[in-house]
Amino acid sequence: MGARSTLTPPPIASSRLCPAVLPILMLGVLGVTLVFAVSTGPVQLQPREVAGALIAPLLGQSGDGNTPNLLVTTIRLPRVLLAALVGAALAVAGAVMQALFRNPLAEPGITGVSSGAAAAAVVAIVSGLSALAWWALPLSAFIGALTATAVVQVVSGASRGRTSTIILVGIAVNALLGAVVAAVLANAPEAGDVQRVMFWLNGDLTASTWSDVSIAALGIPLGILALFATAGALDLFSISETQAASTGVNVVLTRQIALGAAALITATAVSVTGVISFVGLVVPHLVRLVFGPQHGRLLVLSAVVGAIFLVLADLLARMLFYPITLQTGTVTAFVGAPVLLLLVLRKKAGQG
Repeated sequence: MGARSTLTPPPIASSRLCPAVLPILMLGVLGVTLVFAVSTGPVQLQPREVAGALIAPLLGQSGDGNTPNLLVTTIRLPRVLLAALVGAALAVAGAVMQALFRNPLAEPGITGVSSGAAAAAVVAIVSGLSALAWWALPLSAFIGALTATAVVQVVSGASRGRTSTIILVGIAVNALLGAVVAAVLANAPEAGDVQRVMFWLNGDLTASTWSDVSIAALGIPLGILALFATAGALDLFSISETQAASTGVNVVLTRQIALGAAALITATAVSVTGVISFVGLVVPHLVRLVFGPQHGRLLVLSAVVGAIFLVLADLLARMLFYPITLQTGTVTAFVGAPVLLLLVLRKKAGQG
């Protein structure tokens, strides 16, 4: 009973604030970040111009010929909102997987969930299925993510108590699905599809539209709310499934709901932005380290911090080397890869 979980380090500074105050403060930070990201670009806008562009539709003003209004409403705002939704989704999915698998390295990209969604989405794009209906691409990505989740869970289930096996299985699944994607692209009939997919596989928010935001807004909030409802059970899962079962938690049903919801939000994110890795790894660890491991707070703050993280990463992607732009997934990889190495070394040192 005295053993400490690897996922429950003591917070650096425990907050004495009311539990409801901290999320509200972080939401304020998110609001400031959104305004800053919308204001910043090759054409710099003032906050009052951003506010005016947002208020204009409410006042019945079309904004025709108004450059700030058009720039905000048609280009920057959809991109920034999409980054916030996807960042929140990936961060919450990572926090949930780390608890369910009891492995600090678990996240949608490493465990194969993102690759499953990407592989299915690539098949849908190249085959033309995605052009049949707006829901075809998200549905394909969801089926792929759910399939990859099931494969990782079933194969790694043979090694009870050895949660590191999940990472190895995830690596194998990623390699297999990468081969599937390469085979599909090699036989793609249209060169334009190949170029589109190759750019999409590394994750990017360029040319984001309100249609993309609508797709993300349909699946991501619903899945995140479902995961918030499992917070109490996840506290027990992070210790052991036996501990969870002994307190009356339906382990099988809770795991299925949590993994299904995590697959839903991951698939929705992948279907509109492509594969953006490491958000689900970096953000939950940062929140857990600063604010503690309790999942009631961890999931909420991971969603907010994940949104802030990806909005800022996308801002760096489009402004760091302007006029040259980077893919958003490239920026998150620059941040996440060193964090992954540090976690591996820390885990190895702890085992030693």
